[in-house]
Amino acid sequence: MKKLRVGLVGFGFIGPHHLEAIRRTGLGDVVSIATSHAAAARAEAERFGIAHSTGDWRTLVADPEIDVIDIATPTYLHAPIALAAVAAGKHVVVDKPLALTSAEAKKMLAAARRAGVVHAVTFNIRYNVMLQHARALIARGDLGDIRLVRGHYLQEWLLKETDFNWRLDPAQAGALGMVADAGAHWYDLAEHLTGHRITRVLADLSTAVPTRLTTGGRRTRVQVPDLGLILCEFANGARGQFATSALCAGHKNDLTIEVAGSVASARWEQERPDELWLGHRDQPNQLVRKDPPLLDPSVRHYAALPGGHAEAWPDAFRNLMRNILGFIAAGRDPREADELAFPTFATGLRIALLVDAIAASAAAGGRWQPVKPR
Repeated sequence: MKKLRVGLVGFGFIGPHHLEAIRRTGLGDVVSIATSHAAAARAEAERFGIAHSTGDWRTLVADPEIDVIDIATPTYLHAPIALAAVAAGKHVVVDKPLALTSAEAKKMLAAARRAGVVHAVTFNIRYNVMLQHARALIARGDLGDIRLVRGHYLQEWLLKETDFNWRLDPAQAGALGMVADAGAHWYDLAEHLTGHRITRVLADLSTAVPTRLTTGGRRTRVQVPDLGLILCEFANGARGQFATSALCAGHKNDLTIEVAGSVASARWEQERPDELWLGHRDQPNQLVRKDPPLLDPSVRHYAALPGGHAEAWPDAFRNLMRNILGFIAAGRDPREADELAFPTFATGLRIALLVDAIAASAAAGGRWQPVKPR
């Protein structure tokens, strides 16, 4: 099978991880990268053995030899690059969140559908093998009727007032900061695991550190929340409880999600990715470690290594990229893509609309707000 030729736009923190995930699938080659500075792009291309580089992403979009444009830039660039790529007939992969606003996300989805290209967004965490096992258990009814989904996404990179980067700039990252960015992973997981949509939310957003020092030493007012507390309701009547903040010392990358049903509960922690806790009332609780023969048969292919060999964040990313690139390489109709194959722009739009409802609830003083349909 001919390998897909991928052009990768953006090469900061997340770009090299996109590169690694693509290479590990064996289905695609990153043949060119683009960053905002040609010299930096050239240096990174030499470092990672990439044939071509450019300081202008339009060069990648215009290249007739490139099959897929993979966008790993700050959020504010997602829409213009994706729309240009779609117009050029390229398949498109976009790092999460899909766009700055739901209006942008809606425009991106409509354009991709009109063009008939494959479109995907990298909600990669859902492809951790133990999360896929949990999803299979829930789908076959092992937990019973879902009643409560709770969890958090906690980090520490904003703990000090000297902590500052582009994610605090609403013009580059959106108006809700981590509530929309890192939080998007949790909202996606909650819906993906349970199979139920979040229909309404109640939110309290706050900013505990109102001013910060930029890298240049200038004090600036923070315009995005650094703490979010959110209640939600699912289509089946279940309730959800979620907290997110990067002000929590000791929490390096602590995404935790627990689903409680009428029969049993299941909890997964990103900092212990090879484990799944299962809670019972009438028998001992279980701590299930990743071991392919013990996984639900439908998800065993997500485990690349035998038991006792840890698989985590990079492996989940590989699993996602394998699904996306395999779908494209097989020449499948983009209309066949759904959440079982990989998250599409439709997924990204739904999460953007959920974030809109969170913002509306906070603006209304913490009142329940519906999540608008697409």
